[in-house]
Amino acid sequence: MIRKYNLVPLLIKKFVGVKLMMKKIGFIGLGIMGKPMSKNLIKAGYQLIVSDFNKDAVSELQQLGAEVETTPKAIAEKADIVITMLPNSPNVKAVALGENGLIEGAREGLIYVDMSSIAPAASQEVYRALIEKGVEMLDAPVSGGEPKAIDGTISVMVGGKKEVFEEVKDVLAAMAGSVVHVGEIGAGNVTKLANQVIVALNIAAVSEAFVLAQKAGVNPEAVYQAIRGGLAGSTVLDAKAPMMLDRNFNPGFRINLHIKDLTNAMETSHEFGSPAPLTAAVLEMMYTLKSDGHEFDDHSSLLKYYEKLANVEISR
Repeated sequence: MIRKYNLVPLLIKKFVGVKLMMKKIGFIGLGIMGKPMSKNLIKAGYQLIVSDFNKDAVSELQQLGAEVETTPKAIAEKADIVITMLPNSPNVKAVALGENGLIEGAREGLIYVDMSSIAPAASQEVYRALIEKGVEMLDAPVSGGEPKAIDGTISVMVGGKKEVFEEVKDVLAAMAGSVVHVGEIGAGNVTKLANQVIVALNIAAVSEAFVLAQKAGVNPEAVYQAIRGGLAGSTVLDAKAPMMLDRNFNPGFRINLHIKDLTNAMETSHEFGSPAPLTAAVLEMMYTLKSDGHEFDDHSSLLKYYEKLANVEISR
């Protein structure tokens, strides 16, 4: 018996993929996360136009085949899709709406994907300004930190029109292990705030537990090995416990950036009347660490807050 296959869907999928890769993608923000993410787009075959204040990062991408521009306006004039990966809301507003910003070079049909972690209200504000120029926007913050940005397995949570999401889903998937549409514009950043609250509270709980173990005379590493396979086990525990035990606080995700996220979470919780007492407590812990000079340490350094209170230092 000879099987008959319908090749039309496969041919359509292949054609759409090739057509998408012919589009030019602008990428603004080549920091800890942005640089590896943009590299993954190049590996996937996309044409990139990049911009950043860090000339070394720009040069590195240029050597991999990326085109370089100096302003968001110039990138918007050339690109079909523009992605930004920036520190906070004011940076996004400046790049999108400021002098020589995307809005000055934008044309109808351009798609703007902001992958920064910012306040949901800021995403909505930028969207309202850009849509008047015929520019569609998605807010698509990510989770996973630098290691997952490097290996292309970050999680992306996307807010915006579903049809726009479908148009750029393959581009996002080239940088990610998970890409999920979560609602309208701003929903991506609400989801990211929820993520950051859970991560922060998890790290604080691990820190509190390890310091308790150390003070009680039980090896924190033994505690970690004993509990990681049970209900207390988590991705956060497996990612951060080894760093704490090694006293390796080199940043995958810095305290000052988590302060920014939790501040946005508190502002959003106040806006919608959603109490967040645990988030407020951990935010204050992080501000204490910042005052002690640890703002550029990894957020696993929340351990140091508890160690200082208990006058103890954990060890393997």
